[in-house]
Amino acid sequence: MRNTNVEQKIRPLNSFSEVRSHVAISPIVLKKIYVNGSLRNLDGGVSFHIRNQMRDAVLHGISELSINQTAIPLDEVYVGNNGSKTRADKIGLNDTIPFPLGESIEIVARIQPLNKNQEHQIALSLETEPYGELSLDAMDTVEETRPEQTRIPCNKEANYDMEIIRKRQDYVEDYSGVKLRHIKHYSFDPAVTRGNIENFTGVAQIPMGFAGPIKVNGEFAKGEYLIPLCTSEGTLVASYNRGMKIINMCGGITTTIIEDHMQRAPVFVFESSRQARDFSLWFDDHMDQIRQQAESGSKVAKLLDVEKYHASKFVYLRFNFYTGDAAGQNMVNMATFLACNWILSQYKEIQHFYMESNVATDKKCSMINTLKTRGKRVVAELNIPRDVLIHHMRVDPDTLVYHSQVANVGAFMAGSSSNGLHAANALAAMFIATGQDIANISESSNGIMYAEVLPDGSLYGSLTLPSLIVATYGGGTGLPTQRECLEILGCYGKGKVNKLTEIVAAVALAGELSLASAISSLDWVTSHERMGKNR
Repeated sequence: MRNTNVEQKIRPLNSFSEVRSHVAISPIVLKKIYVNGSLRNLDGGVSFHIRNQMRDAVLHGISELSINQTAIPLDEVYVGNNGSKTRADKIGLNDTIPFPLGESIEIVARIQPLNKNQEHQIALSLETEPYGELSLDAMDTVEETRPEQTRIPCNKEANYDMEIIRKRQDYVEDYSGVKLRHIKHYSFDPAVTRGNIENFTGVAQIPMGFAGPIKVNGEFAKGEYLIPLCTSEGTLVASYNRGMKIINMCGGITTTIIEDHMQRAPVFVFESSRQARDFSLWFDDHMDQIRQQAESGSKVAKLLDVEKYHASKFVYLRFNFYTGDAAGQNMVNMATFLACNWILSQYKEIQHFYMESNVATDKKCSMINTLKTRGKRVVAELNIPRDVLIHHMRVDPDTLVYHSQVANVGAFMAGSSSNGLHAANALAAMFIATGQDIANISESSNGIMYAEVLPDGSLYGSLTLPSLIVATYGGGTGLPTQRECLEILGCYGKGKVNKLTEIVAAVALAGELSLASAISSLDWVTSHERMGKNR
């Protein structure tokens, strides 16, 4: 598609509704309503698709469709949705068509097939709620018919029913030549995975062990907790169990949550750096309206602040949100999108806009997340008496601190943003067990370790996790196994995310303590040989 021009027209409110307020939508966003490359020739007509990129909407009618400047009578136009087709002239107040966020609608015109060797102009006007009348003018070409490719079986209307699941299992067996002996055995209704996975075919069974209990002296986690750990690494559960034993002998770990916010970082492009500077000033002057727009699509999301970073003619904005008990990544996507759509509709000098600029560094380690926080910034700390460390971990505080200093130099030389040893082990095992977004281990495991010998000869140790992303509500937390593990921790549901945050940080520090002691005392290699895969 070479060119797409879209404009919004606001009809009188009483033209197709008694009372209806319209939501502004920017031309840049509207350009995306036509699905580029969707133009097709059919038996007895042509079709194309439009997709809702904003929020849930309702189609109240089509007022105009022309192809190559030839108007198509509305009784020859059909709108397809969820397997059914409605004639365009029959759509009205009493026969509307849902247009949910992210969903596509097929438009079919009963005309002669279009030439495949040229571009075709499509002009379409839609009556919608809440956007009023939307008019688009798009250029597209008819794609050549290609041989049907082998596809994994799918049923959009019943994709979690046993019939289609069995077809996918059979397909995998036939395609690979491998008999599925384990993958297809599970204990829950596949329907519960809707929204968590597509093309559900079975499960991967990962061994689970428990460590602890571990005593946590947090502001939200107060008590002793059994810790579910999913892993295939021998010695891991035993190592964490050892660290927890020492922690409990010392009265437990103290945990403190410092900051809490989730980000999305769009970028706006201008003709010059001066235009970018002027936009930044305008943004500050309209912060109240931007906050209102951002929070309009969620009962939970609260916009805390927006960081601004300038380079060349680009303005990078880092929106920081509070997201409650959810990790909030989808929540902040929509909230930021709503804010940006309003900005685009108000500020006309913007040349380009992208929803993510990589400044949020989603699912990546970064210094900005180390300094500014992504998710939760939490500190776990404890004091270990000298005799406890020597008698039970076979290392003295001075040796452990010296090892830490040497290792810090190594981390610096390697260019690491973390000087911790293996927080990822704790997080991966707990994330799988409790239904967290596994990919967030990347930034979540970025740990800052600190140790010192106190005047009385005891050891002070702390682990700071500056970008820990966890949830107790939404996402994978409601899956049967994962919910069960959260319930064991007393962390399932709303109002529990800070408690889980403190427990995870405490477990991570237990692992740091155990591994650091094992390396310093030369127990590390022998333990893996004795208990791991080399046994």
